[in-house]
Amino acid sequence: MNQSVSDVISIKPSAWTVAQIEALLDLPFGDLIHRAQLIHRQYHDANAVQLSTLISVKTGGCPEDCGYCPQAARYHTSLEDQEMLSLTEVIDTARAAKAQGASRFCMGAAWRGPKQRDIGKISEMISSVKALGLETCATLGMLKQGQAEQLRQAGLDYYNHNLDTAPEFYGEVITTRDYQDRLDTLEQVRAAGMNVCCGGIVGMGESRQARAGLIAQLANLKPYPESVPINNLVQVAGTPLHGTEALDHFEFVRTIAAARITMPKAMVRLSAGRQEMSEAVQALCFLAGANSIFYGEKLLTTGNPESQRDDNLFKKLGIRSI
Repeated sequence: MNQSVSDVISIKPSAWTVAQIEALLDLPFGDLIHRAQLIHRQYHDANAVQLSTLISVKTGGCPEDCGYCPQAARYHTSLEDQEMLSLTEVIDTARAAKAQGASRFCMGAAWRGPKQRDIGKISEMISSVKALGLETCATLGMLKQGQAEQLRQAGLDYYNHNLDTAPEFYGEVITTRDYQDRLDTLEQVRAAGMNVCCGGIVGMGESRQARAGLIAQLANLKPYPESVPINNLVQVAGTPLHGTEALDHFEFVRTIAAARITMPKAMVRLSAGRQEMSEAVQALCFLAGANSIFYGEKLLTTGNPESQRDDNLFKKLGIRSI
């Protein structure tokens, strides 16, 4: 890259190119974090982090071939399939999450996409969780015409549908759906008037250019997502990506910073992979602009830091939860 540091940190384009984001990622670490922190403080409370809880309401048996996912039926992992949770189980979990300080409750199901009969059951869960005073989020796969509207009518605030990686690397990870499928679902969510939760996974063997490509795709959505989860690959034995060389933690922090700079108003969520991060690395992520985490001992199928551990870290850093 031939751009100077002063040139790069002054960039505020209407559309981000991959080269511009690569230039950000190439900055000296301190310069990049400084820029991200300045932007973060411009749009957010610098010492506040939003807490979300994520549960799997239907686990395993997915027909997709996402190379990172233990819920794919074709892979032999230790994960046991689980039928859809009852409404009572979901409400009890949501109530406990709120009592622990969570403000958003996310429900995930391992489907290529929900059938119409599933939408009715999920809608009842959404309405019941919403009645508890929590923001609601769901990740159910690809949506058919009209389903986004039904979920919105039930009270869904956010729909999560990640792009996962850059278009150029996508085929190395997933072959059972294409990139446009994901973009089409996001368009339906927007048309229904819901907020978009959309991010990706790093550490899947992609290049820095591919990480820049992912951030460019997200930042150039019109509008960019309100919530941007950045996941560090959690390797699960039996999945194709098990054994992939781990991403350097400083590179992960750089990705968080690039997301903050390019999507200044978004909630940037430090998502999967936190269990493998030290307190110091997590603190750097918050400094780089992350202001949301998944809170609780489990994500959809993988571990997450215990709530008490997060509380202790927040106390050390002077962070309050929202």
